Amino acid sequence: MFELAGLNPAQKEAVTTWEGPLLVLAGAGTGKTRVITYRIVELIRRGISPERILSVTFTNKAAREMKERTTSLLKKKISKQPSISTFHAFCVRILREDISNLGYPQSFSIADRGDQESLARQALRDIKLGDKAMQPGDLISNISRWKMKAVAPQQARHMAESDLEFLAALAYRKYQSLLKASGSVDFDDLLVLTLDLFRNHPQLLSKHQNRFDRVQIDEYQDTNNAQFEIVQHLVEQSQNLCVVGDDDQAIYAWRGAEVTHILNFQQHYPNAKVIRLEENYRCTRQILDLANELMKHNITRHEKTLWSKKTSEKDVRFLAYSDEQIEAENVVGEIKYLTEIEKVRPSDIAVLFRTNEQPRIFESEFRRQEVCYVLLGGQSFFNRREVRDMLAYLKVFANPFDQNSLLRIVNYPPRGIGASSVEKLLKRSVGGKKRIFDVATAARDQNEISAKTYSSLMAFRGLIDVYRQKITKQPQNLSAYFAQFLEEIHYEHEISRQYKSPDQQQIRKEMMQEFLQTISQYQARSHHPSIRDFLQETALTGRDDEFAHDSPVEESAVRLMTYHSAKGLEFPLVYMVGMEEGLLPHRRAVEESEKSIDEERRLAYVGMTRAMESLTLTRAESRTKWGKRRPTIPSRFLFEIRGEEDIDSTDNRPDLLAEFR
Repeated sequence: MFELAGLNPAQKEAVTTWEGPLLVLAGAGTGKTRVITYRIVELIRRGISPERILSVTFTNKAAREMKERTTSLLKKKISKQPSISTFHAFCVRILREDISNLGYPQSFSIADRGDQESLARQALRDIKLGDKAMQPGDLISNISRWKMKAVAPQQARHMAESDLEFLAALAYRKYQSLLKASGSVDFDDLLVLTLDLFRNHPQLLSKHQNRFDRVQIDEYQDTNNAQFEIVQHLVEQSQNLCVVGDDDQAIYAWRGAEVTHILNFQQHYPNAKVIRLEENYRCTRQILDLANELMKHNITRHEKTLWSKKTSEKDVRFLAYSDEQIEAENVVGEIKYLTEIEKVRPSDIAVLFRTNEQPRIFESEFRRQEVCYVLLGGQSFFNRREVRDMLAYLKVFANPFDQNSLLRIVNYPPRGIGASSVEKLLKRSVGGKKRIFDVATAARDQNEISAKTYSSLMAFRGLIDVYRQKITKQPQNLSAYFAQFLEEIHYEHEISRQYKSPDQQQIRKEMMQEFLQTISQYQARSHHPSIRDFLQETALTGRDDEFAHDSPVEESAVRLMTYHSAKGLEFPLVYMVGMEEGLLPHRRAVEESEKSIDEERRLAYVGMTRAMESLTLTRAESRTKWGKRRPTIPSRFLFEIRGEEDIDSTDNRPDLLAEFR
């Protein structure tokens, strides 16, 4: 029988509150996932049909963990399952059903970053704005910012605060038109178009509202405006909404997250019940006392004080060094001692930093002292060139109108279809709103392309059609057919031709084999495999898990990562390095506003609460900037943590290894 005996009083109250709006303020390490999964099981035990429960989170990793824990707690198989997914996966399911109401095909593709950049470049050309005035990446950033705030292209023009923003708004409209014409949506569209359906199609909104009796949202402090409004629409009738989160860990404003959603929950839902989870099971009392002291300086927050039964003989350490080189040498030297002499597992140690420049000197020192480390947050597998090429081929198989993907691979490997020919075909196809395949005959007849180019293009089209039919008839053989296709177009040979270095050839061929293995793994776990579903899963995994390290990393390696990457993780030993003004808080935040400083303070809090047993904060008294050594200012957060007016730097340079000997 399902038991609640293992829950503390606050957790139990959250689990057994199943009516009306509920805000669960779950501080770091207070058992948030446990509460969410127990609550799902308790709802089922109370008679709520599983498929009428929706639980939404932000990463695939969190969704999988939630599913696994729920299944384990139920102790028996149930025929129908609760809907547990990320926001974007939930929206994809809605759009697959209803996107035709917005003029998109149900078989829409999800554009990746490369697709977006190509479309952005075309949009900028169409409004006669060159790369010097605005880079495609900058346009994408502007568009994403507007979309996360649920701002449509026509609204963006009126919101523009400068001439450049006004031009970006014009390009936004063109970009969206090009995206729709290719039968594609971008990642932000998954939210925006779902919201469009809910706002403008009452009958469809009603259908989705009636599917769920209970809705719960994890990491509510990370919701952007579009997500917030989608949730509001879903629970408009029932008001049976449970949100779980911690405003003290709201660190994603730059991705559109609005901490006001959790801060103002009781204003949005006046009858809301609020439960605070404050017993921390991760950190020692010494760490929590200082973390609590730090967060007192954020005025706009839900009042909460974390506490723990865990204690330690070791205090939190504050250490200063003459420069960044000495800081790195000492931190890495201590880690070397701990792992080699004290036999601490390297994977139990994390070094956290704020900016992308900071890890360079630590990486050099880890290598010099021969300490195995892994830098988390490097290039994504799905962003590698070979993988993006292969994804483009699959997108063309799945969606014949995905012209952006077709343009990427139409002459790769080279097949005699030159850039000038493609440009003429593209101009004709955009003007007539047709695929380049469909305008090729007219282009040949008008001598815009040669007979040889036309022949190569038609041969390529025929090959695509042959394999599309094969895969459509036997989707369970997707991996085998795609491997056969790659062999037929001599893709591996092209890698050997393009890269002269044997190491580069080997790496890229391994990427190719790894991708085929990814398809095979997808087939093995899917009851009804298809190209479309594989591409959808790939797109969602790549973006939803931007900061979730799902793939296995070296167990015998120290973790080197940003604070953003560390959120949700925990380590027995944590080093927070570079605790200086300009680094943490970041220079941009200092220049912007007090609100930005508050978020930097939350970043520091997230870093502190990753530590289970030992926490060390270090800084350099000087750093080399623009070729000159310059003095630094200790981070204001160091003063706030210790409740001091000033920090005496002379107390900060003891022998780091002394207490371990």
